[in-house]
Amino acid sequence: MATLEKIRTKAGLLVAIVIGISLAAFVLGDMLQSGSSMFQKNQMEIGEIDGESIQYPEFQRKLEELGEIYKRNTQQSQLDENSWVQVREQAWQGYIRKIVMGDVYSELGIEVSSDELFDMIQGANLHPIIQQLFRNTNTGQVDRGSIIRFLKNLETGVSPEDRNSWLHIEKQIIEEREQTKYSSMVGKGLYVTGEAAQGSVEAQSKKVNFDYIALNYNSISDSLVTVTESDLKDYFNSHENDYEQEKLRKIEYITYQIKPSASDFEEAENWIKDIKADYGTATDNIQFVNSNSDASYVETWSKKDVLPENIGNWVFDENAEVNSVFDPYFENDTYTLAKVHAIKMMPDSVEARHILLKVNTQEELAPMQALADSLKTAIDNGSNFATLATTYSTDQGSAINGGDLGWFSRGRMVKPFEDAAFNNAKNEVTIAASQFGIHIIQTTKLGVTSKQVQIAYLIRNVEASTRTIQDTYAQASEFAGQNSTSEDFLAAVTEQKLSKRVISVRENDRQIVGLENARNLIRAAYTADEGDVIISSQESPIFELGDNFVVAILTEVTEDDVAVFEDVKARVELSVIKEKKAEYINEKVNIALAGKTDLSVIAAELESTVKNAANIDFNTFSIPGLGLEPAVIGTIISLNVDQISSPVKGNNGVYVVKITSINQDVEEDIANEQIRLAQVMYSRATSQSFEAHRSSVEIVDKRSKFY
Repeated sequence: MATLEKIRTKAGLLVAIVIGISLAAFVLGDMLQSGSSMFQKNQMEIGEIDGESIQYPEFQRKLEELGEIYKRNTQQSQLDENSWVQVREQAWQGYIRKIVMGDVYSELGIEVSSDELFDMIQGANLHPIIQQLFRNTNTGQVDRGSIIRFLKNLETGVSPEDRNSWLHIEKQIIEEREQTKYSSMVGKGLYVTGEAAQGSVEAQSKKVNFDYIALNYNSISDSLVTVTESDLKDYFNSHENDYEQEKLRKIEYITYQIKPSASDFEEAENWIKDIKADYGTATDNIQFVNSNSDASYVETWSKKDVLPENIGNWVFDENAEVNSVFDPYFENDTYTLAKVHAIKMMPDSVEARHILLKVNTQEELAPMQALADSLKTAIDNGSNFATLATTYSTDQGSAINGGDLGWFSRGRMVKPFEDAAFNNAKNEVTIAASQFGIHIIQTTKLGVTSKQVQIAYLIRNVEASTRTIQDTYAQASEFAGQNSTSEDFLAAVTEQKLSKRVISVRENDRQIVGLENARNLIRAAYTADEGDVIISSQESPIFELGDNFVVAILTEVTEDDVAVFEDVKARVELSVIKEKKAEYINEKVNIALAGKTDLSVIAAELESTVKNAANIDFNTFSIPGLGLEPAVIGTIISLNVDQISSPVKGNNGVYVVKITSINQDVEEDIANEQIRLAQVMYSRATSQSFEAHRSSVEIVDKRSKFY
């Protein structure tokens, strides 16, 4: 059973796919509202991969199955929303890989036989997951006997949930091996020639110094070039791929923040004043705080300098006594009563040593506790602490020093350990348990003692009352009811001088800055019509998102396609003007270049100057003084010394370059370069081969309808 515990705690780190459940209430609600038509296949389709329909019930069952495994592995009872997002995405990607690569593996004859699986689980070539799960922490070696015992017990001695966890691990091992076989086949088809390696070595070793003339586009007035409507349309038609747009929805919205009213502050203040007398007479401060305060009691000893200034002065300067109560004070939207719970002279720091007995399973707890008791008794009777620490402590960092931890102040150790060490008398030995195991602690020296106190804070947070929330909702409801069209919405925002916010969201986005749990609003935006007030799944125009009621309209719809010419006309015009300026400058440069070999003379004719750059190679990303200009880098690498280039059209201007010198120190290690390039190719090919298969099939993702 210890191995199952290891699977629960470690498999989440070992297995590549993180999985879990997602809530179905939204879908079930739609099913009830939409009638029998909701049961039609196309309405329950969560996606389509290479013509294969993925239905919501199937996808959801898979999530539930894998989610239970994940929760057992991580020992969690619930998963937060961020986990669900990751879970659904990785589960979806798993479907894609399975469908896309399934036929590929089948055609290539890639499979994992039962003998091969046996070999990876209990044979001579154990899979890394198996090695990790069954490695003996003391020896560092794989315990093969433990593997056999576990597999035998798996048939009859474990729950169905544990068996499912193991079967899931087996499945991941098989999938990983299939991928490895495919990657190996791809890799064996790759080869780097000696000529390619030679070229790579030369390119990397070649350093170029050059002079250049730069004629920037912004130095040319727009009035010097003529752009026609025909020019714009021709450019747009020939560069359509540059104007592809993603699917977006533009939302404009206003918020009504839910915040405490004046009466809420007054109510909280009266409450804290009324309870002061009861708190002052309470005999169990901790229970009183935990029963009445908005924040639980925190047990900590404090000196004056770490307390709030008003409380520190009261306790230390005015010598407040135990069970004294400070008058209520207001800070950070809370009213607080402070009561002195305890006063004690305590050391600021201690020197201590310990023996740590690590407890791996519940079965080990009793014998480890018995061992701790025996060790404490032995130490109390005069046994050498350092020798016992060296022999028994699992904290190897301190065991080599006889368990010595040196000096430490409060806040440096976990609380159970700290309490024991600071409460001990000098040389006293105490046993304490923490998340790390069972500690046998001896405090060897005490630091300088000083007055320290425990303060029991009774806190009343000022929060919006039910009435305040209802009043805020009524304001939002009134606005939404009176402004049901985008025209009315925008006019009312202007008239009432409201703060309007604008955001463009993708279909699968989950967050809007400043709003909590914004997914419902985003999903609703994708079911609304342009110009409409957005309606929630509860048929309401008001979204409750965290501490805000939100009313929103959909002002613009953009589909995943090439943009309409009119929508991007301004962008097209900027590009065409740049092209026209390049042509204009090219013509001037060609005239200046005619028959000349002196770059300074050419620069003077172009009313420019000659500048220089040094040590530029093929791997240079940016040229000092020019910025990102790959066309210039490509040109200078191909030129000879003293050769002047033709005009080079770059990102920011047109350039003329002349090579002044080339430094090339070629190390003739072609064989190693072949290996390096092959490794680079293999690394890229294993991922890009999957992407190639993936891009060859049509994938329709409809998850945003359901989650």
